[in-house]
Amino acid sequence: MERTKQKFEFGTDGWRAVISDEFTFKNVSLVAQAVADFIKSDERKEIDIYKRGIEYRDFKNGLVIGYDTRFLSDKFARKAAEVISANDIPVFLVKSATPTPVVSFAVKDKKTAGAVMITASHNPPEYNGIKFKPEYGGSALPECTALIEKCLNRILDENKEVKVNPVAKIEEFDPFISYFNQIKSFIDFDLIGSANLKVVADPMYGAGRGWLSRILNETGLNVIEIHNEANPYFGGLNPEPIGKHIQALIDTVKIENANLGIALDGDADRIGLVDETGEFINSHQIFSLLLDYLVKDFHLKGGVVKTFSTTQMINLLADEYKLRLYETPIGFKYICRLMLTEDILIGGEESGGIGIKNHIPERDGILCGLLLLQMMVVRRIDDLMDRIGHFYYDRRDFHFSDNDEKQRVLDKIQSIKPGEVFFSDLVRTETLDGVKFFLNDKSWILFRASGTEPMLRVYAESFSRERVSELLDIGEAQISHKL
Repeated sequence: MERTKQKFEFGTDGWRAVISDEFTFKNVSLVAQAVADFIKSDERKEIDIYKRGIEYRDFKNGLVIGYDTRFLSDKFARKAAEVISANDIPVFLVKSATPTPVVSFAVKDKKTAGAVMITASHNPPEYNGIKFKPEYGGSALPECTALIEKCLNRILDENKEVKVNPVAKIEEFDPFISYFNQIKSFIDFDLIGSANLKVVADPMYGAGRGWLSRILNETGLNVIEIHNEANPYFGGLNPEPIGKHIQALIDTVKIENANLGIALDGDADRIGLVDETGEFINSHQIFSLLLDYLVKDFHLKGGVVKTFSTTQMINLLADEYKLRLYETPIGFKYICRLMLTEDILIGGEESGGIGIKNHIPERDGILCGLLLLQMMVVRRIDDLMDRIGHFYYDRRDFHFSDNDEKQRVLDKIQSIKPGEVFFSDLVRTETLDGVKFFLNDKSWILFRASGTEPMLRVYAESFSRERVSELLDIGEAQISHKL
């Protein structure tokens, strides 16, 4: 029987869709078969990264399969495992919901040909998705996902069989110990333990449940974990660690007189922070704090990578420390490519995803949280801002009926001619990813389409919260005007 032709698009980080609408067992099986075909494909060997020294691993090395806490994620992971195993590829399936960076590290630790991660990361609870991690344990580069899409289209066009073996031999494993041993190479647990700090961890009901608390138990710290029960609806929140979603963490830090609050997104590769006063520390500040800490205290060097929507603080610090600065479109896959091909100290994005040298070319909210906790033992969070200046940032998301409408509005904003610009103090515009307007007071505002949802995002940074709010109001008015 012929299948109905369906369009599968791999966005900023994998394929995502609404559960029971497009994200079904049938479609997960199709994508898993495409991954299996990709892993065994001769075309895969021709991908440029292997010519640049990245180790190529044969399909016989197997695949790790992980999953988060979303509705039916464990069942979708089992289905993917049955398909991949039926294609004679060894499968290593995590025993329970596991953070994406832990699954990525398992690829490195087990020396597999890659990993399949069932997660929709920070997307709303009605979504699920599939991320593929190649043998280097980081984001799939565009040429990898393009070849997976090609394999998928071949299956659909030729009505090829999807192999499934419900009684397949699948090895289950717990990746905690190997990941914990890796973390110990970065973190001085004796130093943290000696500081007698109180920490609140908020995994936002996601795959990070229990991970920070389990690791920090080694230090003897007082760790309070909230939102750690099973709740595929994420308590009605989007599991994205930004200010408007973590009020419970802010309240708990204040009530408990804690020294730090750490929030993780749905698959724990992104981080948010709350200081001892209950003040939200945004992703730009986190990125800047980590860069400064790695250079000053760890004496590390290397390039710095930021995405198009990320703070100018990174530019200032890279200049101060004479580090080469790279700027990429939004999406960690662009940072990952540089981490694979250049000497990169740190790479980060506005969403709170940050990767660090000598680990994996991957975002890791758990490692970043532990590094920031360790940093607090020796310095105040405000020390850096007092030195380089205080920058304020915010973002607004605007939902559309479909991706076509979203793109039409963005196209209209991008096509504005110089004489029509709605900022009288415009210095320049850049269009690396969306359109970004730089103003003469060192403020900026960016309009960009989401890569995973029918949504247009407006970002702004300036010298005061009031100015940021003013810029976002102007941006919102422009979107309304272009509809």
